[in-house]
Amino acid sequence: MPTFETVIYEKANGIAEIRLNRPERLNAVVEQLYDDVLAALDDADADPDMRVVVLTGEGRAFCVGADLKAHGAGERTDFQKRQYLIKANDVCRRIRTLRRPVIAAVNGFALGAGAEMAVSSDFVLMKESAQIGFPEISIGTFLGGGVTHILPQLVGIAKARELVFTGDRVNGKTAEAIGLATKALPDEGFMDAVRAFAAKIAGKAPLSMALAKEHLNNALARDYETALVTELEGIRACMTTKDWKEGIDAFAEKRAPVFKGV
Repeated sequence: MPTFETVIYEKANGIAEIRLNRPERLNAVVEQLYDDVLAALDDADADPDMRVVVLTGEGRAFCVGADLKAHGAGERTDFQKRQYLIKANDVCRRIRTLRRPVIAAVNGFALGAGAEMAVSSDFVLMKESAQIGFPEISIGTFLGGGVTHILPQLVGIAKARELVFTGDRVNGKTAEAIGLATKALPDEGFMDAVRAFAAKIAGKAPLSMALAKEHLNNALARDYETALVTELEGIRACMTTKDWKEGIDAFAEKRAPVFKGV
């Protein structure tokens, strides 16, 4: 299993766990962190035994955004700055398009780039005390990672404007109430609850899950009639798999199915 400089990467029981590991900087982003996250995501996606990815942070933060101290310490050309921003988009795109579901386990502050990675995930599970926010406009920069596309889908355009224009942070309970988080979980036992949720997802049929993720992520790009056709083809594709038969047999035998992804 690969090891990385800025993330801790572990795999067990069908769950790939990626923990951002710059706790002394509240997991603030430098280019190496993006490189490591991308490599870990690629490894998880290529491993047929991995069914779900959990993305979280070490210490008291998920990710507080770009490491402004590190970025300000060196001289970079305009081209190099643009390449860094492209990589930031690449990470969010990879999270959103990964065939496996991605769970953002927001254990603390998720700000700027951290919030962008979180909302790109399929599920956002937050500690009740955690805080998420989009401070970009407040510091004279702008949002990335597709936030202006994703955020209105999650919370509605009015609430998206409020979050972006004010830069206000919201805690886990508020994030759940407005649709920004899937669930707000008690601080005590947070990661145990996250892993239990991940295990539930990991037990589902992986090929069916990948189809569902792709269709839901592209729901606004398809009209109703197109969705009927693409769903039909998805069903037909599933019917050619061994997992389809396993699902039917398990239902008839009143047991839990054991899916293989084939």
